[in-house]
Amino acid sequence: MTGPDEPDFAEIGRKLFAGSCEFIWASASAKDLPPPGAPEFAFAGRSNVGKSSLVNALTGRKTLARVSHTPGRTQQLNFFDLGERARLVDMPGYGYAAVSKTKSASWEILMRDYLRGRAQLLRVYVLVDGRRGLMPPDKAMFDMLDASAVSYAIVLTKKDEVKKSEIDARVAEVEAGIAKRPAAYPHVLFTSSRTGEGVPELRAAVAQLLAERGAH
Repeated sequence: MTGPDEPDFAEIGRKLFAGSCEFIWASASAKDLPPPGAPEFAFAGRSNVGKSSLVNALTGRKTLARVSHTPGRTQQLNFFDLGERARLVDMPGYGYAAVSKTKSASWEILMRDYLRGRAQLLRVYVLVDGRRGLMPPDKAMFDMLDASAVSYAIVLTKKDEVKKSEIDARVAEVEAGIAKRPAAYPHVLFTSSRTGEGVPELRAAVAQLLAERGAH
């Protein structure tokens, strides 16, 4: 609920994501990152955690971000322009064992280079499989984000596949796991791309960050 003088970020977020959203750039290395522009919100997560599905759910499109059933398919940073107000960045999936060490290392270099000194990057949303909770590759990603001093928040996925009796405990477990991490936002969102649960809250969070950025 919002007070009479408080912005309705849920509605602002709904309108933001209902507008145009187009693919604008792909970067396979730090040398070909797009020039600085609108504020950026990046989405990271283990391979097949549901990143592309969530980006599609956020924007109300079925094919904006390619959904792949092959882990490790996204091998670059994909940038989407959100009505010239913001950019969404789909980051390469991490933690897939079958990927060659050379390719895995090149992805890690790309992510590190992107995270360092990208002033317009407002937040990285790290997607974590809600059925499993935090895994070692997730913690390695948190380490990278903490070291880069980049603000990040955890978004649990696949809520529709988790027993209702286990949901609160899973959120509490993940919040406890990030409690002492310096760059982590303390609250965790639980989402389902299939049912849409948590998606309006995530849109609202993006809208609020944009408003705060504009106020500075």
